[in-house]
Amino acid sequence: MSRIAGRFQALAEQGRKALIPYIVAGDPTREVTVQLMHRLVEAGADIIEVGVPFSDPMSEGPVIQLGHERALADGTSLRNVIDMVSQFRQQDNATPVLLMGYANPVEHMGYATFCDAAAAAGIDALLTVDIPPEEVEAVNAELVRVDMDNIFLIAPTTPDDRIEVIARQARGFIYYVSLKGVTGAGHLDVDDVTFHLDKIRSHSSLPVAVGFGIKDAASAMTVARVADGVVVGSALVNAMAQTIEEGGDTEAAITAATSLLSSIREGIDSLAS
Repeated sequence: MSRIAGRFQALAEQGRKALIPYIVAGDPTREVTVQLMHRLVEAGADIIEVGVPFSDPMSEGPVIQLGHERALADGTSLRNVIDMVSQFRQQDNATPVLLMGYANPVEHMGYATFCDAAAAAGIDALLTVDIPPEEVEAVNAELVRVDMDNIFLIAPTTPDDRIEVIARQARGFIYYVSLKGVTGAGHLDVDDVTFHLDKIRSHSSLPVAVGFGIKDAASAMTVARVADGVVVGSALVNAMAQTIEEGGDTEAAITAATSLLSSIREGIDSLAS
């Protein structure tokens, strides 16, 4: 059983929901990322989603796009990100880590080379936004070879036949995008989320985590009532960026992000009490 599957199983047995923070590796600087990962775990993270900086992050809203720009300006590469996870694993061998990114850096490194390096570093899964399920066979074969999960996005506009294709190939969990558009935008409609989660669950027994639009404890609690996990990204990236813009240092930025995550954790866990 993978670390991700094991974590979801343990949480289900406790009647709790997964909290999955997203950060951009190298934002605000490369030196901060590993410390930030550990602090997120202390604040209640169950799985950490680490964004690989990319020059054209098409699925991201302006907040996370700026995070990518800051990370790239600090020279953060895919190999740097893999090294960061390896450093994180020196102290934490339990928390699942998911890399989220775009096809180009992985293809440039080569699927086999990437998967060997990622598995050796302790990375548990890969989510590539721009590799459609119809074209995933090559990278999927390498991920299976090294026992890494392949995480897929499903959107409100994904048709049933495509959900079925994704469900056959996905491992670990399925990531449902609760809103049309980019990260950090829009307003959550819990009835619509529930409708789509029911549809996904008719095709797959995997846990379903919901992201895009989770901004605070209230929105996280709303989604956690119907989902197996919640993903929060833009709110954390924005909390750090605003702190630094207001003159705070990186320690203050980490504290801003982890304080927000702690409040979300408390809100989600209140549902199980």
